[in-house]
Amino acid sequence: MKIDLKKKTKELALRIIKLYVALPKTPEAQVLGKQVLRSGTSVGAHYHEAFRSRSNAEFISKIEGGLQELEETIYWLELLVEAGIVRVTQLGGLLAEANELIAIFVTCVKNTKNSTAKNQMKAKHER
Repeated sequence: MKIDLKKKTKELALRIIKLYVALPKTPEAQVLGKQVLRSGTSVGAHYHEAFRSRSNAEFISKIEGGLQELEETIYWLELLVEAGIVRVTQLGGLLAEANELIAIFVTCVKNTKNSTAKNQMKAKHER
């Protein structure tokens, strides 16, 4: 089964935006909300940049940037819950979705690194 990561990362961003809009207007909710809004919406931007990369090294760098943003997004979502600002049920699976994307991105990086290593070994043996 093929996963459309452009679509999946954009859906994550849209869900994050809806969460932010629904947050209470208290200072602490807004500060945490802006953090999750920034990190959660940048995941898709990193993936789009990776999709247009010119080399495997650039692809890996962009995907790893997306991984950092996903980790940060999870951190802010957890803080929203643990601070009592939102109930975990209000997140509507956002944590699970972010963790699923982490697993996919990690696999992308591993596969690209393995492919690069194999190509380097092949080129070395062909000399």
